[in-house]
Formats: sequence, C-alpha cells, structure tokens
Amino acid sequence: MSVNNIDQLLGELRSAAALAGGKQSSPTAQQAPQVDFSDVLKSTIEQVNSAQQTSEEMQKQFQLGDNKEVNLQDVMMSLQKASLSFQTMVQARNKLVSAYQEIMNTQV
Repeated sequence: MSVNNIDQLLGELRSAAALAGGKQSSPTAQQAPQVDFSDVLKSTIEQVNSAQQTSEEMQKQFQLGDNKEVNLQDVMMSLQKASLSFQTMVQARNKLVSAYQEIMNTQV
C-alpha cells in the first residue's frame, strides 16, 4: 500500500470519526476521494502476487548459479516478504469471511 493510499484512508477515518462524534468535519480539512473496496482488494492481491513472483524468480536465478546478480541473503529476504504478505492477506480474508458470516447470522 503506498503512502498516498494510507494518507487517503487516514483522512477518511478522521472525517468518519468526526461525524460519529457529532462534529462536522472542518471545511479546511481535505475531503479524500471515495475509495472502491474492490480496487483496493485487487491492488493488494496484485502486490502479493508480484512479491511471490519476484521471490520465485530470484530463487531460480540463485539455483542456476547467477551469484553476481542475486545472493542468498536477497533470496531469503524476498522469500520472507512474500510469505509475510501472503499470510497477512490470508488473515484479512479470514476476518472478512468471519464478518460476512456474522452479518448473515444476524436476525432482522
């Protein structure tokens, strides 16, 4: 997630918190444009996929003996980054599924 996206999400959270507290958001505060959930989800999945593909490519280069371009430390770091990003995505998916199930079980 880029710094710009984080700033945008923080702006939205601040304005939502101000509305929830009964305050009007200040007119001087920048209003962040609407963020489409599907776009955020898609870009996140693409970032995880990219990290995994980069890691796999580095592994192949190292296995083929291209030690001038790739060393073992870089390969291990890319493996850990890909693993962490995938685990984070799985945990977010689990939370979404849990929230969906809770909503579906709510009686109206």
